[in-house]
This record gives sequence, structure tokens and C-alpha cells, in this order.
Amino acid sequence: RCFSSLSGDFCLFVVEKYLELFHLPQEKLKEVSARLKRDLIRGLGKHSHHRAAVKMLPTFVRATPDGTEKGDYLALDLGGTNFRVLHVRVVEEQQRVLKMDSKICAIPQEIMLGTGEQLFDHIAACLSEFLDSQDLKGQTLPLGFTFSFPCEQKEIDKSILIRWTKGFNCSGVEGRDVVQLLKEAIRRRGVSLYQRDGQHKIKYFTLRGETNIDIKYYLVPASKI
Repeated sequence: RCFSSLSGDFCLFVVEKYLELFHLPQEKLKEVSARLKRDLIRGLGKHSHHRAAVKMLPTFVRATPDGTEKGDYLALDLGGTNFRVLHVRVVEEQQRVLKMDSKICAIPQEIMLGTGEQLFDHIAACLSEFLDSQDLKGQTLPLGFTFSFPCEQKEIDKSILIRWTKGFNCSGVEGRDVVQLLKEAIRRRGVSLYQRDGQHKIKYFTLRGETNIDIKYYLVPASKI
């Protein structure tokens, strides 16, 4: 921290000294790039995949938004001690304008270390409360589920948790399909997955690993990775 009694030149010197720690010479950058490439190839290999640091797991996402989408969508984003519930409305077909409402829900420590049923029941409860607050009863809505933990994805809506990270250690989840666990919790909550008058309805599920990248790409197609 630079105090007012210190000169601007000295403050700049201190800042530059810290920034130097983040500077890598060209040769070092090439070395990092080569190592990453080797890990990517190892992750794609049939016989080396299981021991690869970068797993290169398929996403089963075969297409990206093209600007013709419109309507209402729900999203759940779980990746830390908080998770988000989002209602996304695509209101203009060509201008790619999004209207987003969201709610951040805390996940208490006892739930992070409890059972899988407790965790997904908590998520379903927050989803139900959010649907009430958005006055979305009686609508059939697609839902995207961002689950930012190591998973083996089998289909667009089926993903097996490999292991917990980020302080989570819920029992009964590792080795199981997290989308199915979410569906079961939503049913227990009374949020219908099918067409029923006067109830919340979820049309279908997709599973993603990153929400911000998806939204950024939709708004700025040139940011596609």
C-alpha cells in the first residue's frame, strides 16, 4: 500500500516489482504451452485418459446459441458456498438482449458436509421459492444446471460425480448422476417435471460446467472458446 507521504514514482516502483512476479519470459510461456498440449493429448488418449491431469471429458453440447432463441429459461449454478438461481428471458431475437433475474442462496456448512439428499433438497427449495417470486407458475420452462465439480458426463443431461471439491463432502453423491438426484429432489419438493395446471413445471435438463462463459458467448459471439 502506498501512503500519501510517499512519492508517486516510489509507488509505481513498488507496483512494478509486484507485477514482475507475474511476468513470464517467452521461453517459459512456450514450455507451459507445450506441457498443456501434452496433457490435453494424454487426456484424449484411450489408454492414457485415466491417469491424465486434464481429463478432456466430452460435454455432449453439439451446438451453440445462434441468436434465434427467445423465451424464458431457468438456470442453476452450483460451484461454491453459494449457488445462484436465474430466470433468463431472451426478449429480442436478433439483438441478443437478455433480461436476467437471479437469487443467490447460501449453502450452510452442515449441508455442505451432510447428505446428498439434504443438499439437493436445499437446492430444490430455493428453486421453488424463486419460481414463486418470479410468478412463473403454470409455465413449462427449460432448465440448465451448472455443476462445477469433476464429473464424467454420459449425456447432455446425465453426469456422474467423480469426487467432491471446494469444501463439499456430501455423502451418497460420488459415483451417482447429479441430474437425477436434482430431479428427485424437485419432485419431493412438489415442483412438477411434467405438464400439470397451476404448478411449476420443468421441461428438460441440460448440464454445463460453466455459466459465465455460456452467457458471454451469447452476448459476444467472438468470445467463443
